[in-house]
Amino acid sequence: MAARMKEKYNAEVFPALKEKFQYKNVMEVPKLEKITLNMGLGDVKDNPKLIEAAVKEMATIAGQAPVLTKSRKSIANFKIRSGMTVGCKVTLRGDRMYEFADKFFNIALPRVRDFKGVSKNSFDGRGNYAMGVKEQLIFPEIVYDQVEKVRGMDIVFTTTAKTDEEAQALLAMLGMPFEK
Repeated sequence: MAARMKEKYNAEVFPALKEKFQYKNVMEVPKLEKITLNMGLGDVKDNPKLIEAAVKEMATIAGQAPVLTKSRKSIANFKIRSGMTVGCKVTLRGDRMYEFADKFFNIALPRVRDFKGVSKNSFDGRGNYAMGVKEQLIFPEIVYDQVEKVRGMDIVFTTTAKTDEEAQALLAMLGMPFEK
């Protein structure tokens, strides 16, 4: 069974984008390529139990096991040695990506305190959108009582759009709540 947002993209968003930007070829129409979730764990480098808890929370949120990221070089000021675990990340594609986007736009973002919409200024110039979330508690799968430490994460929406305007139109049509 296809994801609800994927069906919406195929039925509504794709034809609307094709008409709005007057694409000659259907392969030019922008689409969501991948969503990357990244969580820094620099503060828990000494405690493997906290790393396990963070990885478990990330897997619960994404529905996919995260990859641990290691430091590339030693940094004395931060007490980091080369090869230490400093974070975890997940790259979502296909149906899992659309499921996560649907849940994020419709359930998680409205749960953010004093939410007025996401900024339109976080595009990178090549059609990708990056944003940060201050706490993982906005996701419905996370049980508040079992959280050991409130952590934030970075979320990057990678699209095939060539410009920021096209990417913004794509994400807005998919349901991302941009600020007015």
